[in-house]
Amino acid sequence: MKKLQLPKMSTEKPKNHVTHSDDGERTNHPHQDFNQKAPNPVRASDITHIKAGEKWYYLCIVMDLFSRKIIAWHLSGKADADLAILTFQKAYQKRNAPYGLMFRSDRGSQHAAFSFRQSLDSLNVVRSFSKKGHPFDNAACECFFKYLKKEETNRRTYHTL
Repeated sequence: MKKLQLPKMSTEKPKNHVTHSDDGERTNHPHQDFNQKAPNPVRASDITHIKAGEKWYYLCIVMDLFSRKIIAWHLSGKADADLAILTFQKAYQKRNAPYGLMFRSDRGSQHAAFSFRQSLDSLNVVRSFSKKGHPFDNAACECFFKYLKKEETNRRTYHTL
């Protein structure tokens, strides 16, 4: 790579010299500990966009951080709290929740919405948000989306949902 003067593919977290504090409502519990000891206790979620025809659709996933398996997913024309709630409910019904289930997400408006937080609270699910300015806190989901787009959606043209 040096001979050809190619840049190295960075897999290292860039140094962030700005410090951010969490507020009580948006606590970061696992602190980038993505290697879980058992299936089910920690799940992560994120939303991405996919183009089909002339319209954008939004894909929300819920991932088990132990196996990196996608437990539930849902596509919608709107990236709103209802998309996050529906996807979470699918995952909850599919695998039930162990005591002390932790749900990780970034600080997006869908996951921070009152209706979404209320649905998690009603099931006694512990919420955990990425730290402000630290996208690597939700790296497992971001990595899934990277390879989904690289190996599937960017190689094809979709005309309809």
